[in-house]
Amino acid sequence: MEKANSEHLDIQGTHSDVQGIESENSHFYMEERLAHLSEEHRQYLLNRHGTLDLDPIPDMNDADPYNWHVWRKTLNLSLVAFHAMMATFTAAAIQCAFEDISEDLGVSMQRTSYLVSLFIAVLGGAPLFWRPLCNRYGRRPIFLLSLACSLIGNIGCAYSPSYAAMGLCRAITSFFISPAAAIGSAVVAETFFRKDRARCMGVWTLMVTLGVPAAPFIFGFVALRVGYRWIYYTLAIVNAVQFILYFCLGSESLYLRNTASGHISSTKRSLFKFARIDPAPLKLSDFIHPLSYVSKPCVLIPAAAYAMIFLWGSVIPTIEIPQVYPEKFGLNTQQVGLQFLGIIVGSVIGEQIGGLISDRWMMMRQKRTGEPVAPEYRLWLSYIGHALTICGIVVFAIQLRDSGGSWNITPVIGSAIGAAGNQIVTTVDITYAVDCYREDAASVGVFITFVRQMWGFIGPFWFPQMFAKAGWAGGAGIATALIVVVSVIPTIVVQWQGAGWR
Repeated sequence: MEKANSEHLDIQGTHSDVQGIESENSHFYMEERLAHLSEEHRQYLLNRHGTLDLDPIPDMNDADPYNWHVWRKTLNLSLVAFHAMMATFTAAAIQCAFEDISEDLGVSMQRTSYLVSLFIAVLGGAPLFWRPLCNRYGRRPIFLLSLACSLIGNIGCAYSPSYAAMGLCRAITSFFISPAAAIGSAVVAETFFRKDRARCMGVWTLMVTLGVPAAPFIFGFVALRVGYRWIYYTLAIVNAVQFILYFCLGSESLYLRNTASGHISSTKRSLFKFARIDPAPLKLSDFIHPLSYVSKPCVLIPAAAYAMIFLWGSVIPTIEIPQVYPEKFGLNTQQVGLQFLGIIVGSVIGEQIGGLISDRWMMMRQKRTGEPVAPEYRLWLSYIGHALTICGIVVFAIQLRDSGGSWNITPVIGSAIGAAGNQIVTTVDITYAVDCYREDAASVGVFITFVRQMWGFIGPFWFPQMFAKAGWAGGAGIATALIVVVSVIPTIVVQWQGAGWR
């Protein structure tokens, strides 16, 4: 008995020693980061945040976005995230009305779907143009210009008399609505500390994802009751409201660290004064700089893995449902729009793992080790997303094949499962890439958007042929193989070698 008690005390003592060592390591890590700060700077941070355990360490300046009040950060993120959603929302807005547009413009359903494919392609390439301008003149002026010109483009679509005219106006709208969908990652990285980054990045990524299914879900009602051209009028009205709100309430998150003077940032001055922020000259190479990340495995691999998951978890269902369901089940535009509810629900559920749980996952690891956590540790959660996406596309395809001519909810459940997986991978992979190169978060976001959109653009050109030749089951098998080869295996490799590549 005495021996047992002795062993129990030894175990307790060992556990306490380990906790003590971890606490000392954590304290040493924090002190090492704060060693260069003056006492005045430390007091400023304590008064502002109530703690010195901050990563990164903000300047002693209220103009530094890290020092903004929580309400201001949240408001700005909400405006930017909704703006980002409007990019994919506008792209997918006409998906429920393919049949109506086909009849009105005298083109095939396949050609009608190219109005979405064109939008997706421009959405991927346009941020290469906008990123350097955002880095010189700030995020806010470019976002305001984006909204004003998108409004004009949507009105042009509403009045387009031909397929060619509508295609041109869709391209113009896509070019101008695109900045927030790619630069949003930079706004999150510039505003929120690392401990909150996945959760806040998740807000932005979730809105980008929800834009795809939410648009046909809403506009199915519009197209049925007042005609599909009112889709464009509605989008223009939303752009106008966005412009007013962002002009009055939006804040500039671009801040040149250690160069700003003064201690107070006037909200009124930041809202109504526009000026160049970074005086560095604008070079031609700046416009293609994001593409240089093709040589960075810690960005290229997550971008490719995410793009493949996005293709099968988001693009496939949202393209196939409006093309297959009217013919197979005789659904009208409103009924087709309702099929996207599964993707919306699945995306929201998936974000709880990719965002909130992801941050807690990293914090638990840091508390356990007492040291900064390697970004690769976050990638463990992405495997849940890979598995759910595979499961979702298999259920969607097989149940659609076996449904005969009678509608049932099982393919929608499959699309919801795939959407949950897609959202987990979206938030985890983008947050990982940004954590690896936080100082260049805008370029990382542009590169990932470019890869995702280009792959999504190509998809609709070969989906019909693949399912026609291989069948729904064969298509699901191809999807599984591509996800394993492009997403799962490379993610394992980057987890193993990522620390050395960074």
